[in-house]
Amino acid sequence: MKIKEKNIQISLVIIIVMMTILRFLLNEKGRVSPDSIRYMRFAHVFPTIDNTTTPVGYPLSIKLFTYLGMDEFWSSKVIGILAFLFIAAFAWKKNFFFKESVIVSALFSFVSIYSFTMSEALILPFVFLFLYTAHLIITGKLEKGKAVFYLSLSLIALYNIRYSSLFIMGGTGLFGLLVWKKKYARTFIISGFIGCGFVALYKFTFLDYFNENYIKQSLEMGLHPTSQLLVELFQGLATTFNPFIHIADPGGGLINNVIYGIGFLNICLMVFLFIKIRLSDSDLFFLVIGISGIICSFFVQYFYPVNPIDYRLLAPFSLPLWLMYFKRLFDIFNIKVYAMGVLSLLSGILFTWLSKGNYLENRKNISQFLETENLKDKPITFYLETTEDLEKIQVAELISTVNSNISLTFKPQDTLQKTTLTQYKVLQKIRIDKNKYQ
Repeated sequence: MKIKEKNIQISLVIIIVMMTILRFLLNEKGRVSPDSIRYMRFAHVFPTIDNTTTPVGYPLSIKLFTYLGMDEFWSSKVIGILAFLFIAAFAWKKNFFFKESVIVSALFSFVSIYSFTMSEALILPFVFLFLYTAHLIITGKLEKGKAVFYLSLSLIALYNIRYSSLFIMGGTGLFGLLVWKKKYARTFIISGFIGCGFVALYKFTFLDYFNENYIKQSLEMGLHPTSQLLVELFQGLATTFNPFIHIADPGGGLINNVIYGIGFLNICLMVFLFIKIRLSDSDLFFLVIGISGIICSFFVQYFYPVNPIDYRLLAPFSLPLWLMYFKRLFDIFNIKVYAMGVLSLLSGILFTWLSKGNYLENRKNISQFLETENLKDKPITFYLETTEDLEKIQVAELISTVNSNISLTFKPQDTLQKTTLTQYKVLQKIRIDKNKYQ
């Protein structure tokens, strides 16, 4: 049984890496987004601070790999693959949720994250390290000053990758308050305060130095009505915790009822297992971090502009819940649980093939276009009327994978400049292979 299970695990690790690569190669723009443009441009122009919308952790990681001869796009993909391999190797070495981490990474939603040029790919291994550090403290293997130091360091590292890690800091302090009679409670409370202290220091130094109006510009009350947010919360949770498909059809239809239904039933099973099987102190910590992160992600939408809740935004908070869930499933069903990971990968292969585009061909065409226009190594501006115009911004996203020094403009007069591109200027000279299921 052990030999058979080991072969399954090795096979899954290999398939996950291959699937991650195929996920962005069979995407017409290489799995990038408007935020990806910002990350890659930030990395390209560093040490100039391009913006304060994002922490510097992810762009600096991209920059680091460019010193190995890769451009920003390929560097971001290497980071995603290494993020998964680190989690798998660390979990195996420390015997800490190894089976669970492999099958979680086999879920199509996590494959999509590893293949995406977004900071969630980098934050996942740091969340895993954070959970491991907390586990050592709870089990008494890490104590006193060392415990506070390593837990605080983990929180600070997380915040330097994603601002939403503030919710993890809050969850850490909350856990300490919930178990305040335990001898390790003080460690979590102190570390939570140290983390929040770093956030304040970060605000008064980095943010205020480069953009003193960042907080004022970002906060806006009453952005969305509660009725809309509650619907988006249900849809986001149902797709986040759907083991097989994490993307709903924007046009609606019966298929969405199936997708949301599977996710909802899976959440119900999660809740049942968490209630039925006694929680250890480490389990309780995982639960607090996951649930508090989801709740904070919901309420922050009232005054901070973020995308609707989805699998990507919730990934740092869903990870501990998935690990707990699969641990219980393995206790009940043993080796049969791997079937869920296999089925998820199969659904991912089907979805990727049906919606396939040819990134390498598109990259070749864009490269030739930029060389012809003498813009391959020059700063570029791309004109848009609005960022909601997805068809036009896809061209900008594709360009950013070849020349990451690209900025968006919404001023029509900028189109008179030679370094400003538009969808029309590009598509009248080249053809881009597009996904048929936009």
